[in-house]
Amino acid sequence: MSSSVNSIKKMCVVGAGQMGIGIGLVAARVAKLEVQFVDSNPVQLEKGLSFLDRLLVKDVAKGKCTEDERAEVRSRITSVSAISQISSADFVVEAVSENVELKRKIFAELSESLPENTILATNTSSISITKIASAAKKPENVIGMHFMNPVPVMKLVEIIPGLQTSQATLDTTLDLARKMGKTTAMSQDVPGFIANRLLMPYINEAIIALQEGIATKEDIDTTMKLGTNNPMGPLTLADFIGLDTCLAIMKVLHNDLGDSKYRPAVLLQKYVDAGWLGVKSGKGIYEYPAKN
Repeated sequence: MSSSVNSIKKMCVVGAGQMGIGIGLVAARVAKLEVQFVDSNPVQLEKGLSFLDRLLVKDVAKGKCTEDERAEVRSRITSVSAISQISSADFVVEAVSENVELKRKIFAELSESLPENTILATNTSSISITKIASAAKKPENVIGMHFMNPVPVMKLVEIIPGLQTSQATLDTTLDLARKMGKTTAMSQDVPGFIANRLLMPYINEAIIALQEGIATKEDIDTTMKLGTNNPMGPLTLADFIGLDTCLAIMKVLHNDLGDSKYRPAVLLQKYVDAGWLGVKSGKGIYEYPAKN
């Protein structure tokens, strides 16, 4: 049987990118859990923790927390460079790139290293939970927990049980999400779940509109912002999400559903091939000059 939420004292987050850091920060600050980050890339680990520290300093400057509270949150956070070095964990969230084989490898390693009752959640935004879970020793303890970016700001978490997921795992995950201050939405284990099944074809169609010269990137974004009351246009949003992530999700939708309407835009593939990934690379559909 999986742990109850009251017994969850320590979370491990695999992957110290923007999503992983955001998840860990909310777990440490809002749910007051001990958090341990795992990332095999020392540069990424250092970069991620520096980003976390800057977020906490900004919160102090904005009056969202005191210096003592910042220090208390930071004291609950540690890091290691390998899954085998995890000291203990009641709940794990994997937040690496959208690569099914990488995720399956990580879940197999987690199963070998951690107690069998540890809940293993994946932050995948499109890949089958059932497929990921099949790599674990106890697939009934595996579940999808898709946070939205940026995690400290966005209120929603999609919860996706796989075919094997137990009711106890589901109940504990729902309770933990609420303990982290999030609102939950449940989705069946289908490609893209709810959010990306709707969002990514919209973004992809906007890139096709740009590709076909229907309008400039600025006019496409302005139309959707002012004409449909979206907070940002689809092309700006694509840059913010990461064009490589958008492409990976569209490929999952296209391959798994087999419908040509999900075929990734040729221009999207070109941007990714060029290394123009959006905000994180300094250039995507728009350019993002480095800040001094």
